[in-house]
Amino acid sequence: MPSNMSLFSVNAILIISTDDRSRILTKYYSAPHAPPGSTNQPGANPYPTVKEQKAFEKGLLEKTNKQTSDVILYDGRVVVFKMEGDVMLYVVGGGDENEIMLFGVVLALRDALSILLKHSTDKRTLIENYDILSLAVDEIIDDGIILETDPVIISSRVSKPPTQDIASVKNIDLSEQGLLNAWEFGKLKLAERMRQL
Repeated sequence: MPSNMSLFSVNAILIISTDDRSRILTKYYSAPHAPPGSTNQPGANPYPTVKEQKAFEKGLLEKTNKQTSDVILYDGRVVVFKMEGDVMLYVVGGGDENEIMLFGVVLALRDALSILLKHSTDKRTLIENYDILSLAVDEIIDDGIILETDPVIISSRVSKPPTQDIASVKNIDLSEQGLLNAWEFGKLKLAERMRQL
């Protein structure tokens, strides 16, 4: 049993274009309890500068571009990945991290994006819907801790409100008189409920 047990399990989540090798979304995590300046402790960010991050991403993309497997050990880190359209989805964990758990994260991200973007997970769609992409990643992982891996729950928390609900919101009167009317209505209903008790 490892001596440093921690919920922190994801070092980075990367979404990189395979066409021009551009970064679409990259998030590197550092555990709040990791000693500063250490790169080999669990939860320590091994790539603190953007230059080191880009070098890692370039090497990773070159290594995984022609791979047939979904899990590799790269630079002492477990990396799980999926190719979706013209982008690669990566989840990077520590060298002793459970690859099945990390693979569940990359599958949850892929499936949630597929639900949210209506099966159109490509570079252009991801950039146009960056807000949805960022929220989905934040619903799955928070500071390197895996929160959720069910794509249906993730997409329900992230999805935009239906357009038919927008019309009913526009009919709400937010003027001073409208708010006073709402206040009076609330007081009346509360008084009725109190009398029933």
